Amino acid sequence: MKDKNQNVVMNKSYAFALRIIKLYQYLTGEKKEYVLSKQILRSGTGVGALIKEAEHAQSKADFINKMNIALKEANETEYWLMLLKDSHYI
Repeated sequence: MKDKNQNVVMNKSYAFALRIIKLYQYLTGEKKEYVLSKQILRSGTGVGALIKEAEHAQSKADFINKMNIALKEANETEYWLMLLKDSHYI
């Protein structure tokens, strides 16, 4: 069994997903914002899910593909965060 502390990328993406969930709860609870919050919840938690999936890739090419998709999700999440910041939700 792998030491959980060895996979820094997985650990950071998991912690990020937890922060995204808290942000979603804040946006829907306090700000009553449901459209952008749903988008950021999907993309922000998807990063870690894709990285986790890449751990069991069938080949090096499959691993690279899954990690590239995770990167795209991270970029999308950055976009939603910028929108939320610039629209003064956060």
